[in-house]
Amino acid sequence: MTAYTGKSREIQDFPLWKKMEDTRKVFSFDLEITARCNNDCSHCYINLPAGDKAAQKQELTPAEISRIADEAVALGAVWVLITGGEPLLREDFADIYLLLKRKGLLVSVFTNATMVRQEHVELFKKYPPRDIEVSVYGATQETYEKVTGRPGSFDAFKRGLRLLEESGVRVRLKAMALRSNHHELAKISEFCRAHTKDYYRFDPLLHLRFDGDTTRNAGILAERLTPEEIVAIERADSERFGALEKGCRDLIVEELCHTGCDHLFHCGAGNGSFSVSYDGRFRLCSSLWAPETMYDLRTGPLKEAWEQTVPRVRDLRSKDQEFLSTCRKCPIINLCLWCPAHAFLETGRLDGHVDYFCRVAHARAEALGYKK
Repeated sequence: MTAYTGKSREIQDFPLWKKMEDTRKVFSFDLEITARCNNDCSHCYINLPAGDKAAQKQELTPAEISRIADEAVALGAVWVLITGGEPLLREDFADIYLLLKRKGLLVSVFTNATMVRQEHVELFKKYPPRDIEVSVYGATQETYEKVTGRPGSFDAFKRGLRLLEESGVRVRLKAMALRSNHHELAKISEFCRAHTKDYYRFDPLLHLRFDGDTTRNAGILAERLTPEEIVAIERADSERFGALEKGCRDLIVEELCHTGCDHLFHCGAGNGSFSVSYDGRFRLCSSLWAPETMYDLRTGPLKEAWEQTVPRVRDLRSKDQEFLSTCRKCPIINLCLWCPAHAFLETGRLDGHVDYFCRVAHARAEALGYKK
């Protein structure tokens, strides 16, 4: 099992995205089939109420998903992640899952497992997913349901996870380190490592909402741990901290000090992958919601988004001198959650400075023994 070592898939696959930087081939895409969720987690950046009719009306239909998937396969896609919200909320989940499988795609699913039923297990046994990744919010009912805001969700989670485990499908577990579950992270880790033969990962860094909801954003801010607490929990997990130390050479990159470079994007967004929102908006990654960076797949083809929107967005530049003299030149930026996507969610600007992310990065760098 491998502990999570970075801020996103781009950092986990650092050598890969470096190799793909000049390619225009699609390898994978994330498909958010709903933003609705049966839980009400205060830290979530996307969740809308399960009964939100307006959101449900905006969701891509199976026919629209089929067209987008066909276009993605034509561009070279081999893997798709079905995510949400909670994807199992959709009554047509099985139809969507099967249409993607029938196109020859490797299919992964993100779920909270609370809605897993025997019919899902039979589906996954007959047509195995690449993997299923389940979120674990607590190791006890009190903590789990404090995070989800839903009485009975802990028992539903355990029942769903048990069904998945008994089916023999590949299950991976993940957790968010929150103010609400900070006190039992060790128990969560123990639970997760006992329930997966693959890897367990946890992430202590939260970013704000895609819709800018101020009330929900206040809940996210309240769930954030301090930089010192983040470093402490990472140090306490020898597997995770060992992975951080081992990957230090890739995470602290002196050549990121690009004096005079004004490009915003130095990550893997749009290099071999993209994301589709529940209402059909193409994005270079799942966190990128700035209007000027998106493309409506309901009004135009994926090929146009891939060949025109991606290069245009990746060529976006900053004229902000504070950004150019700080974040753009920072060799430890990969130890922080900063990127143009997260900067926009936090500040409304793709080149906005986020003090919290910066303080976390410097605390991590100090723990790793890095000195400029």
